[in-house]
Amino acid sequence: MPALRLLCVGCSNYAPLRGLLREQDPALEWVEAPFGQVYPALLDAGHDAWRQPPDVCLVWTLPHRVSAGFAARLAGKAVPTEQILAEVDELAAAVRQAAGRARLATLVLSWALPPDERGFGCGDWIAADGLAPTVARMNLRLAERLADVPSVSLLDFARCLTASGRRAFDSKLWMLGKIPFGRGVFEEVAAEVLAAVGAAMGRTRKLLVLDLDDTLWGGIVGDDGWEQLQVGGASAVGEAYSAFQHEIQRLARRGVVLAVCSKNDEHVALEALDRHPEMVIRRGDLAAWRINWGDKAENIRALVAELNLGLAATVFIDDSPAERARVREALPEVLVPEWPADPARYASALRALRCFDTWRITEEDRTRAASYAAERQRREVRATAQTLDEWLGRLELEVEGRPLSSADLPRAAQLLNKTNQFNLTTRRMSERELAGLAEQPGVRVFTFRVRDRFGEYGLTGLASLRVDGDAARIEDFVLSCRVMGRGVEQQMLARLRDEALARGFTRLLARYVPTAKNGPCRSFLPDSGFRATGEPEWELELAAAAPVGAGALEAVTR
Repeated sequence: MPALRLLCVGCSNYAPLRGLLREQDPALEWVEAPFGQVYPALLDAGHDAWRQPPDVCLVWTLPHRVSAGFAARLAGKAVPTEQILAEVDELAAAVRQAAGRARLATLVLSWALPPDERGFGCGDWIAADGLAPTVARMNLRLAERLADVPSVSLLDFARCLTASGRRAFDSKLWMLGKIPFGRGVFEEVAAEVLAAVGAAMGRTRKLLVLDLDDTLWGGIVGDDGWEQLQVGGASAVGEAYSAFQHEIQRLARRGVVLAVCSKNDEHVALEALDRHPEMVIRRGDLAAWRINWGDKAENIRALVAELNLGLAATVFIDDSPAERARVREALPEVLVPEWPADPARYASALRALRCFDTWRITEEDRTRAASYAAERQRREVRATAQTLDEWLGRLELEVEGRPLSSADLPRAAQLLNKTNQFNLTTRRMSERELAGLAEQPGVRVFTFRVRDRFGEYGLTGLASLRVDGDAARIEDFVLSCRVMGRGVEQQMLARLRDEALARGFTRLLARYVPTAKNGPCRSFLPDSGFRATGEPEWELELAAAAPVGAGALEAVTR
């Protein structure tokens, strides 16, 4: 992860967190607002804390130090809940104001009671002024007030307290140095912060590659037969594998793509997926597989190339320590977590992984796994087609272009920031910046959705036009790798060309800024009729240009 400047705004001593984050990234620059100056630091753009805008603003407060009403209730005094929630609203308003100053993200820790705080004991949850329900209401109110700010994420601090164990709070540390929690809590918070930052930077893992024998199911299918595999049923072991598969299915519903890499006979393994009555993960859930007796590292490399997702987006789970070690050594970009020996712990081990964290779940995320499974069907059709044009014609591809809408903004920003291969300039923008761009005079931002007879690809393209003197300039041109090479890019260009002509322009300008990953863009502009006017500039004379076509594709652009 590139070096970051992180501003911490809080009301305690968070030195242990600073040390833990620097252990992960020695180049991280930590800036801390003065002790207790939460509101001055959040509200005043001229505050010293903002002298150099941070990449990330971390807001970590204690409920009794930002809400006088909660502090009074904590002391046993009668305080109206409305007063406490009004104070939560004040903090939320301050966070909203500060969120626009952090370049990448603003992270806010939720609130939780110390583990030794029992409130009214067994009656706390049913008491009108119980501490536990008060904190719950405060957190819900804070989440509601921040939900519509794209660059803000609320991190679950209660989970950090629980995961850190019994030594979460040490009153002596507070008395000596105003350090509110034990080291275990700071370790959990550091992990949550880094996961959230990674997600904001588009580093979420997207591909889960699974072994089969004693990983997805119990038993060796080649020896035991699919009928004897342990999945579901009445046994504890079968139930453990079933629970694990359900967790995998949950990830798939969030957009994680599933694949299999197993040393087995392919037809035997696929028969188990198809025929075992208690199998949760089926062949149709998989985007691809490599089931053979070859080296797993090479098979994973082939899977990643086939799916065009990248090794850095991949997680590999295998029960064999030897196979895990082999893949770690050969493919260091792939995340290979240590895996428990007991299948009863598989589901919880998968839930504990933070690498699949996403900033927010879009509709495209929810359908991604199904889209990749449909892509496998498209490849099967491609294998029977005689020519590329025949294949494209049989797909019955359609492309729909429309102006950027608020509903599409999260996915559009996600596409812009995660796409490397077909991205002319690789410009990155937050949701807020992209929305602001679309509102500028002389700028048009378009999104493109693609579908075919196998299903929806979703929002897979983005392009923007800006008035540049007597010409229209393409500033962004981004296409998901999932639809590259199918004529979609030409249909997108046709829409931009039509837009420029409709506005009276006779020239279309573009820039291609080469990077280590956007090589697929290299021939796009010259192949589309653009001529070089000096690196990195290109120009297309619209009056003289022939209409952009897509061969036998006959895609529809609206």
